[in-house]
Amino acid sequence: MRKTTFAAVLAAALGGLLSIAPALAQDKKVRLQVAGAYPSTLAIIGEGQLVTVDRLRKMSGGSIDAKFFEPGALVPASQYFDAIGSGSLDSAWSSLGFFTGKEIAFALYSTVPFGPEVSEFLGWMKHGGGEKLMQETAKKYKVVAFNCGIVSPESSGWFRKEIKTTEDLKGLKMRFFGLGANVMQKLGVSTQLLQAGEIFQALQLGTIDATEFSMPLLDLNLGFHQVAKHYYFPGWHQMASFTHLMIAESKWAELSPAQKEIVIGACESTMLRSMADESRNAAALKEIKAKGVTVHYWSKEFLDTFRKAWDEVAVEQSAKSPEFKKAWDSLSAFRAEFAVWKENAYLK
Repeated sequence: MRKTTFAAVLAAALGGLLSIAPALAQDKKVRLQVAGAYPSTLAIIGEGQLVTVDRLRKMSGGSIDAKFFEPGALVPASQYFDAIGSGSLDSAWSSLGFFTGKEIAFALYSTVPFGPEVSEFLGWMKHGGGEKLMQETAKKYKVVAFNCGIVSPESSGWFRKEIKTTEDLKGLKMRFFGLGANVMQKLGVSTQLLQAGEIFQALQLGTIDATEFSMPLLDLNLGFHQVAKHYYFPGWHQMASFTHLMIAESKWAELSPAQKEIVIGACESTMLRSMADESRNAAALKEIKAKGVTVHYWSKEFLDTFRKAWDEVAVEQSAKSPEFKKAWDSLSAFRAEFAVWKENAYLK
């Protein structure tokens, strides 16, 4: 029902785009380089980049001449945000969560430990002020940002050895994304953020002992099962995760009003597609098990420990960053209000 509602909203938005078709014919052609954060061969998010670029071209009748570039082809993926802000890179399809060194609040616009699932996260963005706060923060760096994909719960990670107690986490070296990394650090884990194409080799060489990345289909693509045989769920650190299209403020100014609506519509259609892609994980998880991987579900003890550490992280980051506190207070207030609906509407 939630996906149907979003589909109806999207259909209405796309219908509105048809009414501006005559205007598009008058628009000048704008070239748009789109740097990808993920290999285009990667399922769901890799595909999502290509889908977005293709829709930009087609929906604009070619007036947005968008071209996709593989990770690192233009500048290193870790430098996308600065390059976009300076205007030396047109745009990137990535996640603001990779750039928390600029502003820790960007993490909250990407994914939240023990946070909202897909429909609730979208609700905060669209109706709770989240999207407005995200764009106001990005604008300070001369970056225009849009939600341009959303994925459902991820796995909690791949480990070479079974984790039997929280003591087993101490001293581990692990690739970790977002605010979940702060949680793991409190439990004695040494974390680092690696790009998708760097993870397998680091795991294979022993540079890291464990990794989290995404959901089964994507993890299968990257071959983690060849090195680590213990696969943990649930993905408490990423119950829903946004990806973003970031555009240089100077490039955004080149687009006409009609072309700007095309960008928004293309991203919203990519989000709908990525929501439907969740179903592809069932077959992938079955295949992973067939390859000799043991699938674990964290015990209540572990989940309680992770949650306690997360509560501490949220307080600490709110004290350090006014932007984080503003976003966290907004999200918390929205979730408290949404809970009245959630508790009554959904099966428990």
